[in-house]
Parts: sequence; structure tokens; C-alpha cells
Amino acid sequence: MAPIPTPPAEPDHTPDDYVGLDADTAERRARGDGWTTVRSLPPGAIITMEYLAGRLNFEVDDGRVRRCWKG
Repeated sequence: MAPIPTPPAEPDHTPDDYVGLDADTAERRARGDGWTTVRSLPPGAIITMEYLAGRLNFEVDDGRVRRCWKG
């Protein structure tokens, strides 16, 4: 049986660091902070719930990040 892979380390920045920023600034900052995938979503978007290490999700309303979470 193959060993279970170890996920890569995620940046130390908390998702709350991006809340309130405009979407473009938040995405540039998140990528600069080391997040490999940044996903912007409208409020109430239907998404799958699989966890992807290194991904940061933004809920963007009126051009601003209103909510942010890992995975």
C-alpha cells in the first residue's frame, strides 16, 4: 500500500487578514503570502466541499472580500 502523502504547509496568515480588502488587492496579497490557489466567489455560490491544501476562498460582494476561508 502506498503511503499517505503529507500535504504541503500552508501560509501562516489567517483568512481574517483579507476580509474587508478589495478583491484584487486581496488576491495579490494572498498569492504573495504563498497561497497557491485563490478562488473568488459571489455570495451564496454553490461549491463542492472538498478541501484543497493551499487554497484560499474569498466571498466577494460589491468588490470587497466579505468572508474568507481555507481549502
